[in-house]
Amino acid sequence: MPYTPEHKAAVRLRIIEQARILFNRHGFTEVSIDQIMTAAGLTRGGFYNHFRNKDELYAEAVASFLHGRGKVWRDEAGIKPDIGGPETVRAMINSYLSSDHLDDLDGQCPLIALPSDVARATPRARESFKQLLLAMTALFENNLPENYAEKHQTALALSAVCVGGMVLSRTVDDPTLAIELRNAAKQFAFKHSSV
Repeated sequence: MPYTPEHKAAVRLRIIEQARILFNRHGFTEVSIDQIMTAAGLTRGGFYNHFRNKDELYAEAVASFLHGRGKVWRDEAGIKPDIGGPETVRAMINSYLSSDHLDDLDGQCPLIALPSDVARATPRARESFKQLLLAMTALFENNLPENYAEKHQTALALSAVCVGGMVLSRTVDDPTLAIELRNAAKQFAFKHSSV
């Protein structure tokens, strides 16, 4: 008996989520299709029922963060992307630059976990990465104070400060410096967003 469309969709989502986690942990080149399918509790043969190749899955895994693990993370932090106002900007900065986010390798935003990989990836993966960045920027822009001048430029800068602060914190082998980097990024972001 063939599987239902709902079953196929659920399996596809399971593969995407396991791939996202493995890519976060190890990067694109260090993860095989076999590892992804094993983590999803499936065999390699089933992979091609859902994806043409690993590059296609990679793009899907990056894109999935926004409405999957990223949504859970935003909800837990009380971030209201379109209606939260300055409180949402502050919550986003605090949560994004938090030690919890830094320590959550499996759930970490692909903007932090995968920038070098994506720079060498296919156009589709780069487009997924760009859309994630644009969503983060829009969250900031939509919630900066109404009378704020240069909202778009500030939103881009806030995104860069948050992502950059986390990338550097993740790569230094000095916990004290990692904390200092995140705290400096937070203070800079708060100062330049008027929240």
